Amino acid sequence: MSVGPPNTASVSSVPRGGAIRHVLVVDDSKLQRKLLTLALKRWGFDVVEAESGEEALELAVIQKPDLVLSDWMMPGMSGLELCQRFREMDGEDYSYFILLTSKSEKEEVALGLDSGADDFLTKPVDSNELRARITAGERIVEMQRSMAQANRQLSETLGELQQLYDNIDSDLQEAKKLQQSLVKERFRALPVGDLSLLLRSSGHVGGDLVGFFEAGPQYIGLYALDVSGHGISSALMTARLAGYLSSAAPDQNVALHKNDLGEYVPRSPDEVVAALNDLVLDEMETEHYFTLLLGFVELATGHIVMSQAGHPHPAVQRATGEIQQTGPGGFPVGLLSGIGFERFELTLNRGDRILILSDGVTECPGPDGDMLGEEGLTALMHDLADMRGPAFLEALIWRLTEFNGSEDFPDDVSAILFEYQGLDAT
Repeated sequence: MSVGPPNTASVSSVPRGGAIRHVLVVDDSKLQRKLLTLALKRWGFDVVEAESGEEALELAVIQKPDLVLSDWMMPGMSGLELCQRFREMDGEDYSYFILLTSKSEKEEVALGLDSGADDFLTKPVDSNELRARITAGERIVEMQRSMAQANRQLSETLGELQQLYDNIDSDLQEAKKLQQSLVKERFRALPVGDLSLLLRSSGHVGGDLVGFFEAGPQYIGLYALDVSGHGISSALMTARLAGYLSSAAPDQNVALHKNDLGEYVPRSPDEVVAALNDLVLDEMETEHYFTLLLGFVELATGHIVMSQAGHPHPAVQRATGEIQQTGPGGFPVGLLSGIGFERFELTLNRGDRILILSDGVTECPGPDGDMLGEEGLTALMHDLADMRGPAFLEALIWRLTEFNGSEDFPDDVSAILFEYQGLDAT
């Protein structure tokens, strides 16, 4: 081996500060090890020697080298086997591996590369070539370690993001529970019929809300609203609006007022919608608006007085099976001040029912992009004419899932189903 001392002008006995500092020299020949070690130390490297592959692995466990110079042909464990075992060792910092060999055939070189070797030097080793190969290897080690550091930082960042996502997801799950709790009753059997409610958000939380409240001994109030947008801000607005239509605090319910006897009775629904419009524009600093359908059912007669503010038309299914979808349409709440809202009336007879839905149903798209629409809703209600109460609403979701081709609807879905049987209902 022709490794000798380098040119005196380029020699440095000061320890190096580059990517390669610690070198492990492996050779069963003591003379060959000493020649390599002498040159490496003159170049400023910290050198450890091993006379076998087994000893080299033991030393690598104590301190992993930045560079391994190993003879290929050795008794016991060959340099090729050492390279394979060395690459199997745990550790994030990359080490450069050079095999010293008299082999020059392409097949042998390919085998060495497959085993994890980075470079080859042919014996006898020339000191200038060795120095050049180490310099090239140092660039690769620096690059590999920079990449490893970047990957570690990326992994840490992804871990932090995952933790943040998990925290947000946990908060959203709690928010979903709270929003669902706004609909305290999903079913109530009234003396004159049954009332069923459905609320299903397209995400964790949404902008839909349905509810009912007692409006004195003769009436029950029904409302369905849909706040623009999705997510937390929409859900917060629904929670605030629920307070304005509270069933638990009639003194805070803007849809009620006291009569001369001190009883809470309904206000005209168009006046209520106008009042809510003023509240949103004057007191809420928000860009959200909402659609609303508010109605009061006179329990004794089935007569309903309603106001529609951009919400889908209510669908009335008569006892005969006939379906009517009607209403003035109206303008959404919270967009413009000074606008008027209309009221309209309809009457339910014994065996009739009214279905109030959000546009998440009628605007639900099918696989071809066409929406269900009012005609599709009519056909669906005809198909489900024999179903009642919560079972009807569950079947409605199943049929909507079939139409959409997925359980993940693009918009929130909410509904109120009131089935009227009259005062002598049992």
